[in-house]
Amino acid sequence: MDIEIIEEDENPMLHRTDVRFEVRHEDATPSRLSVRDSLAAMLNKDAEETVVHELDTKFGMRRTIGYAKVYDSAEQARDVEQDHMLERNKIVADGEGDGEEAEEA
Repeated sequence: MDIEIIEEDENPMLHRTDVRFEVRHEDATPSRLSVRDSLAAMLNKDAEETVVHELDTKFGMRRTIGYAKVYDSAEQARDVEQDHMLERNKIVADGEGDGEEAEEA
């Protein structure tokens, strides 16, 4: 899987960079999490700071266009992003991890 950044727009008000990118892949469309991890590594960011919003693959193509928001910190990502986007990107919201452990005990 090769990722090429098409466009980067700084958004200083929300402490993030909006990124449009293209993924070239040999097999099926890669998962959101694998794209997130690869994109974060490419940008020298932590995976929890990267939120992939869109992955669009045209039928039969081995090319996917995507959109992600890369935050300055994971805390800012949790403050700004909607809960369903945090869940899709496997980013634990504040306090969720503690509650699950307490329920299991």
